[in-house]
Amino acid sequence: MASFQFETPERFVWAYTPGPRKGLAIGDMRPSQRAAAQAIVASSTSSRAAREVERIIALETVLGQLEEADGRSGWTRRDPELYWFAVFGAPGSTAPWSWRLGGHHVAIHVTVLGDRVIGTTPSFLGANPAVIPLGPRAGERMLPGEEALARDLMADLTPPERIAAVVDAVAPADILTGIGRLADVRSVPRGIRHGDLGAPGRVALERLIRHYVDRARPDVAAATWERIAAEGLGDATFAWAGSDVQGHGHYYAVRGTRFVIEYDNTQNGANHIHAVWRDLDNDWGADLLAEHLADAHRAPR
Repeated sequence: MASFQFETPERFVWAYTPGPRKGLAIGDMRPSQRAAAQAIVASSTSSRAAREVERIIALETVLGQLEEADGRSGWTRRDPELYWFAVFGAPGSTAPWSWRLGGHHVAIHVTVLGDRVIGTTPSFLGANPAVIPLGPRAGERMLPGEEALARDLMADLTPPERIAAVVDAVAPADILTGIGRLADVRSVPRGIRHGDLGAPGRVALERLIRHYVDRARPDVAAATWERIAAEGLGDATFAWAGSDVQGHGHYYAVRGTRFVIEYDNTQNGANHIHAVWRDLDNDWGADLLAEHLADAHRAPR
């Protein structure tokens, strides 16, 4: 079953590990259904994000081959057809509805109200391997921007700024916010404030944040960025943990008033990325849905 009521708690279920999800698997779709699913992803995300989703799904074949060659058990679960699509509510109606794409290293959620996309988080993308080590695609890198932009920011920090930003010599083993309905930010480090950075650092941090915002299609990303900028970035923080040497385990987090970004690359010899973007008030469109309901039920004057 691929269709659910919008109000079901299942709408808030997500994960990024391998394993079955509720919904319709790509492997069980008819050609027309596959084309429709691809069109929905393409129309709701940026062209870059849509390509990244396709590449991450296709990477399952590479991962399976690597694990088979290493003699690891369970390599057969690495299957690009084991990704599930689910719809909540009635697409095209005036009532809110949403869709979800989930599977290993992909968790995309988009919430729609009328003709508006009102939520695009949680947004999780990952990659294993992050850099393909062998075969005809050797050297191909997945999700390059998430790492490169953070390293650019680190390079722009002055020595005192760097001391404030680096919170631990050891990176955590995974992202810390979890997969709950609400992001758990209690353990997410803060590091250095945007307002305490020099101009190069501020620009580099904004560029990194915008990279995650730009997973959404351009008009939605622009509106999200406008909202973030209007609230001010002065108190947003950037924290780095682990080594700054490429190929060694590292982690970073960006904490804003209303959002959190986490990136972790520690597993499989620091060749395994987890990168998540969450809107602390508007995951699954919750905040904008609340505004809509308040307006709909406001007594006329």
